[in-house]
Amino acid sequence: MKRLLMLAAAVLAAVLAPAVALAVTDAERVAVYRDFRAAFDARRYPDALPLAEKLVALTQEQYGANDRELVNPLANLGTTQYRMGDYKGAEEAYLRSVKIAADTGGNGDRLLLRPLQGLGATYYATRQYEDASVTLQRALDLSRNLDGLLNPGQMPILYPLIGSLVSLERHGEADREFQYAVRVAQSAWGSTDRRVIRPVDRYAHWLEHMGRYPSARAAYARELTIAEGTGSRAARLVIDPLLGIARSYRLEATNGSDEETAQYVDPFAQSSLSGLPEHAGRGLNPDGEKALLLALQTIDKMRPVDHELRGTSLMELGDWYLCADQADRSLARYREAWKEFQQAGSTAPLDAPRQLAYRTPASSAARSPLAERDSTDEHSVQATFTVKHDGHTANVTTSSSDATAAQQKTVLAAVRRARYAPRLLNGEPVDTEGVTLVEKLLTKRPRQP
Repeated sequence: MKRLLMLAAAVLAAVLAPAVALAVTDAERVAVYRDFRAAFDARRYPDALPLAEKLVALTQEQYGANDRELVNPLANLGTTQYRMGDYKGAEEAYLRSVKIAADTGGNGDRLLLRPLQGLGATYYATRQYEDASVTLQRALDLSRNLDGLLNPGQMPILYPLIGSLVSLERHGEADREFQYAVRVAQSAWGSTDRRVIRPVDRYAHWLEHMGRYPSARAAYARELTIAEGTGSRAARLVIDPLLGIARSYRLEATNGSDEETAQYVDPFAQSSLSGLPEHAGRGLNPDGEKALLLALQTIDKMRPVDHELRGTSLMELGDWYLCADQADRSLARYREAWKEFQQAGSTAPLDAPRQLAYRTPASSAARSPLAERDSTDEHSVQATFTVKHDGHTANVTTSSSDATAAQQKTVLAAVRRARYAPRLLNGEPVDTEGVTLVEKLLTKRPRQP
């Protein structure tokens, strides 16, 4: 009997041996993760993808389909798919990761941060801005609750959230988050650290985009001050704020400002850019031209010369002279810029006309806050025209519209007054036919009796 029991045990052990041998171990998962990480960090995403999928499968086999050990492997899979442009696959992986983390650890679980951020970024990349804003706000709140209101780890969450808010035209919320990003950077690194430059620059561009040119100029001036104190990198870092300062002067002169200048102290009212010529025209502040010439002087001292950066600065100077009605000087700068871009490898910045000055009609949707649109009807006018080699528009016509004749007339008049930088062909400014502009207009909806 004893021998029979021993034989049975031996048979059973032989049957179970393959299953035991096939059981997933931590060491096996760690080895797969290391291979995945090496491929992912080297940006070999096609090689990383099957490893990420294998890691999910191994983890699920070892712990089960709903265990929290799956949260990070699923987030890794989603991130790999995101980097490869497979947004549908990424969304599915992130959603599953979020659900497991929330189900096993609650809505305050730190494990939620990565998949929430990835899911929000995926929604943003696929232009699902409402879903992106909700998901990213959830991630942001969690980050602030876990690590403090001003923790720098929230920065990668803030910017896609801001992008979503801008796309949803929730401008007031976007403005607050732009300012908050600057506060976070200052709190984390100090007000003069070069890492503060990027959030300040982004906020300056936002203010410029919103037509708040004096405020934008103040932000660019602040960026310039920080850049000047960065030591060996200062020469490169001062260029962008100098161009921004000049651009804010130009746009304010040509488009007007959507804020009261008197509320702000203009940082260039008492110019520190002395020793440079003054050639302003059409109400342009001469400090803008001085900023551009200073940028070019700085670039010319850099070794090796950055041809793309020099081309960009010359292009901005050409824009300045064009808006100052100094056509000859403007076209000369454009020709120089084209040569610099050619040396840099691409003349794309000058391959199509660029709008420099355009005042939207009073009924434009761009001038109306989102909250005021509920009682209005929206109409559109598409204008087609030629941009001449000197930047003026010609042959302005309506190509499609559902607006009234009077509304179309206001749009066509605005387009005729607009100024464009001309397209350059083989280094020479040329006419460009078939340029289009779409203007959305609002009309008050009649009250219902």
